[in-house]
Amino acid sequence: MKVVSRQWSVVSKSVFFFTLCAILFALSDPAEAQQPRVYRIGFLRGAPPLASHIEVFRQSLKDLGYIEGKNSTVEYRWAAGKVDQLPGLAAELVSLGLDVIVAEGSRPTQAIKSATHTIPIVMQSGNPIELGLVSSLARPGGNVTGLTSISGELGGKLLELLKEIIPRLIRVAVLLPDSQASVAFLKETEAPAQALKVQLVPSIFRRVDELERAFQSVMKARPDAIIERLGPATPFTQRKRMAQLAMQHRVPTIGQSETWADDGGLVSYGPDRADMYRRLAIYVDKILKGAKPADLPVEQPTKFEFVINLKTAKQIGLIIPPNVLARADRVIR
Repeated sequence: MKVVSRQWSVVSKSVFFFTLCAILFALSDPAEAQQPRVYRIGFLRGAPPLASHIEVFRQSLKDLGYIEGKNSTVEYRWAAGKVDQLPGLAAELVSLGLDVIVAEGSRPTQAIKSATHTIPIVMQSGNPIELGLVSSLARPGGNVTGLTSISGELGGKLLELLKEIIPRLIRVAVLLPDSQASVAFLKETEAPAQALKVQLVPSIFRRVDELERAFQSVMKARPDAIIERLGPATPFTQRKRMAQLAMQHRVPTIGQSETWADDGGLVSYGPDRADMYRRLAIYVDKILKGAKPADLPVEQPTKFEFVINLKTAKQIGLIIPPNVLARADRVIR
């Protein structure tokens, strides 16, 4: 009998041991399943953005529940103004197996689109249809969606503002990079220029280090004003240099970059960039929650900012008409 009891004791201990293991396994499995997924996001741009814009993007993601280092990571890649680096940076991002990639600017978007047909892309591009990035704004198709700054259509608005400020306006130089987006911008600005009886004088540069030479070349045409179309691949230091050069030559300028007037340009007019960074984060959220880029309509800007630098106006000897001044969102005095 003692032998039998001893055997039952051994069996009971074994049963207890295996039961305990089963319970612990059952408890640990759901705990592992509840570990938050870490979403991996990429961001490509032709040059470093404003720190304030990236902070808006990060904060917007945080407000949507994506906290860097906890349940999300963001891989940032800037081309430092060297657009020939974009394909390599795009390939690098694609190799990381990201969940979604943000591309600000037409060239970064083209680079990412060429590198992947499967990873969702949230773009910001001025001419997405003309460049073949999307089939239409309503139904993008493919793996690209996001925002458009409608930069081509803005060309006419920039000319109208210049004409109001300078009624004698005849010749307008346009500083722009050698790209498909620039070709599209010039094409869409031709009709408004003809209607306003204005001659466009484009000055195209291939690399950032050619910018100053392009500026000096266009000054030989004796323009009445200059449109800045340097694009997101141009570093802000170079933008400021161009604004300062124009002021030294006493030439009125208008740019789409929100920092143009702050850097010494006469006028800046364009989409509210901070708002665009918020919208980029919202698109990222939609895609991470299962939306397909092909079904997400491309969004056009709803907020624009009009800034006038009265210091520059005074320095170049120009008086801003009161009706134009009254429409400015911000005036630098």
